[in-house]
Amino acid sequence: MRVLCLNGPNLNRLGKRERDAYGTFTLAELETELAQFAAEQKIELTCRQSNHEGELIDWIHQAGDDGLDGIVLNAGAYTHTSVAIRDAIAAVPVPVVEVHISNVYKREEFRRHSYIAPVAAGQITGFGKDVYKLGLHALLLRNQGG
Repeated sequence: MRVLCLNGPNLNRLGKRERDAYGTFTLAELETELAQFAAEQKIELTCRQSNHEGELIDWIHQAGDDGLDGIVLNAGAYTHTSVAIRDAIAAVPVPVVEVHISNVYKREEFRRHSYIAPVAAGQITGFGKDVYKLGLHALLLRNQGG
């Protein structure tokens, strides 16, 4: 199974930004832990991060062209603003699991709306860095017909 993990804007600042909401772990630490979990589950995982909307869209398109089995996506603030990322997800036959480290429904009102949720296979929010493992697990179950 081949999966792409995408992180959007400001997630490269994990460990430095709003620690009460996002914790103290860095993106590098998260990706290392996630790669180990993926290997244990026999998942070929590629992780990428960008602060640029177009780059995220290009990677989503490429995942569709390459026939990947899933995407775990934390689009950051683009979740609440980007119709373009929503349309990119709708344009590819790859299931996307939307993840958020913090519980967006306990935060500011604007964070409670997701353009991605209606075209995603599912959404996992509020369980810290574990949302990424849960996203991978959800894709595994989906791939196995569960």
